[in-house]
Amino acid sequence: MLRNEPVFPADRHSLYEQHGYSAAIRSGDLLFVSGQVGSRSDGTPEPDFAQQVQLAFDNLLAVLEAGGCGPEDIVDVTTFHTDPETQFGAVMAAKARVFPRAPYPNWTAVGVTWLAGFDFEIKVIARCPA
Repeated sequence: MLRNEPVFPADRHSLYEQHGYSAAIRSGDLLFVSGQVGSRSDGTPEPDFAQQVQLAFDNLLAVLEAGGCGPEDIVDVTTFHTDPETQFGAVMAAKARVFPRAPYPNWTAVGVTWLAGFDFEIKVIARCPA
Protein backbone atom coordinates (compact mmCIF):
# COMPACT_ATOMS: atom_id res chain seq x y z
CA MET A 1 0.00 0.00 0.00
CA LEU A 2 1.18 3.50 -0.77
CA ARG A 3 1.87 5.78 2.13
CA ASN A 4 -1.16 7.90 1.18
CA GLU A 5 -3.29 5.86 -1.18
CA PRO A 6 -6.08 7.53 -3.19
CA VAL A 7 -9.47 5.80 -3.04
CA PHE A 8 -12.27 5.99 -5.62
CA PRO A 9 -15.60 4.16 -5.74
CA ALA A 10 -16.11 1.80 -8.70
CA ASP A 11 -18.80 4.10 -10.13
CA ARG A 12 -17.07 7.42 -9.64
CA HIS A 13 -18.65 10.62 -10.83
CA SER A 14 -16.95 13.05 -13.17
CA LEU A 15 -16.28 15.73 -10.53
CA TYR A 16 -13.07 13.97 -9.48
CA GLU A 17 -11.58 14.30 -12.95
CA GLN A 18 -13.10 17.73 -13.67
CA HIS A 19 -11.56 19.27 -10.55
CA GLY A 20 -8.54 16.98 -10.01
CA TYR A 21 -9.07 15.49 -6.57
CA SER A 22 -9.38 12.07 -4.94
CA ALA A 23 -12.62 10.83 -3.44
CA ALA A 24 -10.60 9.87 -0.37
CA ILE A 25 -7.06 9.31 0.81
CA ARG A 26 -6.22 6.35 3.00
CA SER A 27 -3.33 6.99 5.36
CA GLY A 28 -2.64 4.04 7.62
CA ASP A 29 -5.96 3.06 9.16
CA LEU A 30 -7.54 6.47 8.58
CA LEU A 31 -9.68 7.34 5.57
CA PHE A 32 -9.99 11.06 4.83
CA VAL A 33 -13.02 11.46 2.57
CA SER A 34 -13.31 14.56 0.40
CA GLY A 35 -16.54 16.50 0.59
CA GLN A 36 -19.28 14.50 -1.11
CA VAL A 37 -22.10 16.32 -2.84
CA GLY A 38 -25.38 15.24 -4.38
CA SER A 39 -24.06 15.02 -7.90
CA ARG A 40 -25.40 12.95 -10.72
CA SER A 41 -22.90 10.77 -12.60
CA ASP A 42 -22.19 13.64 -15.02
CA GLY A 43 -21.23 15.93 -12.14
CA THR A 44 -24.33 18.13 -12.20
CA PRO A 45 -26.25 18.88 -8.99
CA GLU A 46 -29.45 17.00 -8.22
CA PRO A 47 -32.04 19.84 -8.20
CA ASP A 48 -34.35 18.44 -5.49
CA PHE A 49 -32.72 19.27 -2.14
CA ALA A 50 -33.82 16.16 -0.20
CA GLN A 51 -32.68 13.95 -3.07
CA GLN A 52 -29.42 15.93 -3.32
CA VAL A 53 -28.71 15.23 0.35
CA GLN A 54 -29.57 11.54 -0.01
CA LEU A 55 -27.34 11.30 -3.08
CA ALA A 56 -24.48 12.95 -1.15
CA PHE A 57 -24.88 10.32 1.58
CA ASP A 58 -25.06 7.57 -1.08
CA ASN A 59 -21.84 8.91 -2.64
CA LEU A 60 -20.24 8.97 0.81
CA LEU A 61 -21.21 5.35 1.50
CA ALA A 62 -19.75 4.28 -1.87
CA VAL A 63 -16.44 6.00 -1.08
CA LEU A 64 -16.33 4.43 2.39
CA GLU A 65 -16.95 0.99 0.92
CA ALA A 66 -14.20 1.50 -1.67
CA GLY A 67 -11.86 2.39 1.19
CA GLY A 68 -12.76 -0.72 3.21
CA CYS A 69 -14.92 1.14 5.74
CA GLY A 70 -18.55 1.57 6.64
CA PRO A 71 -20.60 4.27 8.32
CA GLU A 72 -19.91 2.68 11.71
CA ASP A 73 -16.21 3.54 11.20
CA ILE A 74 -16.81 7.29 10.85
CA VAL A 75 -15.38 9.29 13.73
CA ASP A 76 -15.75 12.85 12.46
CA VAL A 77 -18.27 14.54 10.17
CA THR A 78 -18.30 18.07 8.78
CA THR A 79 -21.28 19.21 6.72
CA PHE A 80 -21.68 22.40 4.73
CA HIS A 81 -25.10 23.98 4.16
CA THR A 82 -26.14 26.93 1.99
CA ASP A 83 -29.34 27.53 4.00
CA PRO A 84 -29.07 25.56 7.25
CA GLU A 85 -32.29 26.83 8.80
CA THR A 86 -34.55 25.59 6.00
CA GLN A 87 -32.45 22.52 5.09
CA PHE A 88 -32.09 21.03 8.56
CA GLY A 89 -35.08 18.66 8.37
CA ALA A 90 -33.97 16.97 5.13
CA VAL A 91 -30.41 16.63 6.40
CA MET A 92 -31.51 15.12 9.72
CA ALA A 93 -33.77 12.61 7.91
CA ALA A 94 -30.87 11.41 5.72
CA LYS A 95 -28.53 11.39 8.73
CA ALA A 96 -30.98 9.20 10.69
CA ARG A 97 -30.96 6.60 7.91
CA VAL A 98 -27.15 6.37 7.96
CA PHE A 99 -26.66 6.74 11.74
CA PRO A 100 -29.83 5.21 13.25
CA ARG A 101 -28.49 4.84 16.80
CA ALA A 102 -25.63 5.69 19.15
CA PRO A 103 -22.74 5.82 19.19
CA TYR A 104 -22.90 8.74 16.77
CA PRO A 105 -19.84 10.33 15.17
CA ASN A 106 -18.64 13.82 16.04
CA TRP A 107 -20.49 16.31 13.82
CA THR A 108 -19.89 19.93 12.88
CA ALA A 109 -22.35 21.76 10.60
CA VAL A 110 -21.19 24.91 8.83
CA GLY A 111 -23.32 27.46 6.98
CA VAL A 112 -21.72 28.65 3.74
CA THR A 113 -22.68 30.90 0.85
CA TRP A 114 -21.32 28.84 -2.05
CA LEU A 115 -20.81 25.16 -2.87
CA ALA A 116 -20.18 25.27 -6.65
CA GLY A 117 -23.86 24.91 -7.51
CA PHE A 118 -24.67 22.44 -4.73
CA ASP A 119 -26.56 23.12 -1.50
CA PHE A 120 -25.07 20.43 0.75
CA GLU A 121 -21.69 18.74 1.19
CA ILE A 122 -20.48 16.11 3.66
CA LYS A 123 -16.84 15.39 4.54
CA VAL A 124 -15.74 12.67 6.96
CA ILE A 125 -12.79 10.95 8.59
CA ALA A 126 -13.11 7.25 9.31
CA ARG A 127 -10.91 4.75 11.14
CA CYS A 128 -11.03 1.61 9.02
CA PRO A 129 -10.70 -1.90 10.36
CA ALA A 130 -7.41 -3.68 9.67
